[in-house]
Amino acid sequence: MANYANQEAVLVEQRNKGIINVNDRKSYLITKRAMDLSFAACGIILLSLLFIIIALLIKLEDPRGSVFFCQKRVGLNGREFKMFKFRSMVSNAEEKLSELLKYNEVSGAMFKMKDDPRITKIGRFIRKTSIDELPQLINVIKGNMSLVGPRPPLPREVEQYTEYDKQRLLVTPGCTGLWQVTERNNVGFDEMVELDLTYIKKRTLLFDVKIILKTVLVLFGSQKAF
Repeated sequence: MANYANQEAVLVEQRNKGIINVNDRKSYLITKRAMDLSFAACGIILLSLLFIIIALLIKLEDPRGSVFFCQKRVGLNGREFKMFKFRSMVSNAEEKLSELLKYNEVSGAMFKMKDDPRITKIGRFIRKTSIDELPQLINVIKGNMSLVGPRPPLPREVEQYTEYDKQRLLVTPGCTGLWQVTERNNVGFDEMVELDLTYIKKRTLLFDVKIILKTVLVLFGSQKAF
């Protein structure tokens, strides 16, 4: 707990020093939260049949693992939380990660591999269509994620962050964001940070809505996701 408290203290100090201007007006935050709750609740209800079908397909291909993949991520002010996704990899994927780190295809504190051998057949489909991300609507309801914001990093990634990079943690992380709709996986870590900080500086309700609408367009026909 002490580590989280220290992390939060550093981030609050950065905010107070004005290292980055964050739109944290009460009216914006209240409206953003209301939009998050309404959109997420509607999404879960409308997509419930799809959830059941995907769950059955995941179990049929690899009965040993669970339907959902829960992973520790770092959110607002450095606090850790469990992020939900549909499982798209073999049940022992985390154990195999160390063998694959040398094949990382992006720079900086991230791991991406286009032809990751750990991905299952159904996993490849739900990743391509971003269906694997839909359970994050549960995180939105819980309040540890928003519809729009910087992607929540892994704890091991945050360990490599500079103080500048940690500014990504000054706002609630999101299911989608400026980085995802601008370049997807074609940019390195430094470029992703700059896009996230641009969002944090400029974020408004209208900007959030534009990113959500653009996300829908990206999901249909995008060849860049992996």
